[in-house]
Amino acid sequence: MFLKKITILNYKNISDKTFHFSATINCFTGNNGIGKTNLLDAIYHLAMGKSYFSSNALQNIRHNEEFYLIEGLFESEQRQEQIVCSLKKGQKKVLKHNGKAYERIADHLGKYPMVLISPADRDLITEGSETRRKFLDSVIAQTDREYVELLLRYNRLLLQRNTLLKQMAETGITTTETLSIYDQQLAPIGQLIYQKRSDFMQLYQPQFSKQYSYIAGKAEAVSLHYHSALHHNSLAALLRENYSKDLSAQYTTAGIHKDDLLFEIEGYPIKKYGSQGQQKSFLIALKLSQYELLKQQLQKKPIVLLDDIFDKLDDSRVTQLVQLVTQGHFGQLFITDTHKDRTEAVVQQIGLPYEMIEVRCEPQERQQRTNSKY
Repeated sequence: MFLKKITILNYKNISDKTFHFSATINCFTGNNGIGKTNLLDAIYHLAMGKSYFSSNALQNIRHNEEFYLIEGLFESEQRQEQIVCSLKKGQKKVLKHNGKAYERIADHLGKYPMVLISPADRDLITEGSETRRKFLDSVIAQTDREYVELLLRYNRLLLQRNTLLKQMAETGITTTETLSIYDQQLAPIGQLIYQKRSDFMQLYQPQFSKQYSYIAGKAEAVSLHYHSALHHNSLAALLRENYSKDLSAQYTTAGIHKDDLLFEIEGYPIKKYGSQGQQKSFLIALKLSQYELLKQQLQKKPIVLLDDIFDKLDDSRVTQLVQLVTQGHFGQLFITDTHKDRTEAVVQQIGLPYEMIEVRCEPQERQQRTNSKY
C-alpha cells in the first residue's frame, strides 16, 4: 500500500498543489515556514480524517477561504483507491472512499495506517496526562474500531455526569438516583476501555524496549508504564468511593479519563532526568513501536512520516533509521528537511528509488525531480 498522488486545496498555507510520489522514499525540502509540515499533515489527514497538529478543524482552512479539500490516490495490490477529506465552514467534515461518504469516520481508521514522527512529539514528555492518553487512544483506534465507539460513548456519559454534578452543587439538590443511572452505564464501558488499554500495553511495552535499544544503541534501562486507578479497583467501586469528592469538585475525579503513561529512565521520570538525546530516542522508540504493532495487527506496512527528523537525531542516526527501509521493515517513507543536499546524501545510501520534492510558496514554482538512476 502506498500513496501515489495527493491534491490539496486551501489547507493551511497550501492554496492549490498536486504531488506525485514514489512508492518508497519521498523527501520534501525547502525553507522553514513554506508548508513542508503542512504537506505531511495533509497526508496524515487522509488516514485519520483529522490533523495531527490542530485540534480545531476550522483552523486548517486557509485564511480568507471557505473550505479545504484533500484528495489522495492510494495504490494497494494493484488497485487504486481514492480518499477525499473536505470541510466547509458551517458544515460537517466529509470523508469519502471511492466517492462514497462514510457514515462514521471511525470506519475509515486502520485502512491506511500511518505513523508520524515530529518535533511536536516532545509534548508527550512535557505536557500533562491528556496528551499521552490521546496518543495511546490514537494508536489503539487504528486497529480496534470498537474502541473508538466505546471512547465516544464514555465521553458523552462523562460530560452528562459532570453537568449533573455541577447542577447539584449549584442548586443544592442531590439527585443520587440520576447519578446512579449514569454510573451504571459509565462503569462497564470504562472497564472495557481499561481492559483494551491493558491488553495493548502488554504488546507495546516489550516492543518499545526493543526499539529504544536499536535507536539509542545503549544499555540504559528505560521503562513505559500504564498508570490507572483501575489497576486496584473497578470503575464502579471508584465512582462510589469518590461520590463526596465528586460533589465537592463538581466533576468526576476518578476513571479511565485520568489514566496516564509513565516514561522513566533508570527508574526516574525521563522529563526530569533524561538528557535531550535520551528523550529524543525515547520518543522515536514510541513511534517505531507503534509502527511495528500496526504492521502486525493490520497485516500491512504503515506509511511513515518523518517531520524535520534531523532536528531529533544526528546524521548517522537518521541514516540508521532510514536504512530500516532496506531491511524490509518499512513501506513508503516521507521526510521533510530544510537542507536538500543533506537529505539526498542520506537517501542515496539506501539504494532505493526516491523523489526529491522542493516545496515553494506558489504552486507553479514547485519543482519535482525523480532520481533517474533507478
